[in-house]
Amino acid sequence: MRADWTTEAPAKDRRVRRSRAALMRAAVDLVSERDSAAVPVSEIAEAADVSRQVLYQQFGDRDALLLEAALDLVRRELLDDLPDDERASMLALARHFAAHRRFYRALLTSSSAFALNKALTGLFLPLNRQHVTQLLGSRLDARGVEDLAAFLTGGAAAVVNTWVIEGPEPLDPEEFTGRLMRIRTVVTATITKEPR
Repeated sequence: MRADWTTEAPAKDRRVRRSRAALMRAAVDLVSERDSAAVPVSEIAEAADVSRQVLYQQFGDRDALLLEAALDLVRRELLDDLPDDERASMLALARHFAAHRRFYRALLTSSSAFALNKALTGLFLPLNRQHVTQLLGSRLDARGVEDLAAFLTGGAAAVVNTWVIEGPEPLDPEEFTGRLMRIRTVVTATITKEPR
């Protein structure tokens, strides 16, 4: 009896993964196409070729689906292949948000904005925590490292969000990377300066 259960579970898991992926792709495509997060659940489900019930079972509601779609997009297209080089990683970030501007702009100007910012902070905070630890070593305790990493992550998010929402059309990832590098240089010089 147990053998039957174990042979069926992977097929079910594949179906769940396929329907989740299809729903997230459909959400990104429809939100981007309409420049609005207010896409009806029925249209997302139809575009993914699943029932609304499947969407609700797997995500709970549209806002949760949109949030998961954004996080999946960042993980797959940005964080999974983020270069080690500082400038290259900032350029990759700028290119990612420029390429998906309509999707992110729609979410950042919707009721999902706070949840998206909080979730993205959770993804980027470990990178900034590592950077602060490398820069300051033992000069800060764990709480200080955490606070500074959160401060830098939130500040960077504000700059990126403003660029995505209000930047000129089309966005210029090279120019924006230059801006980010200038900010990084000033911040690094400031936080590594020995106290008087």
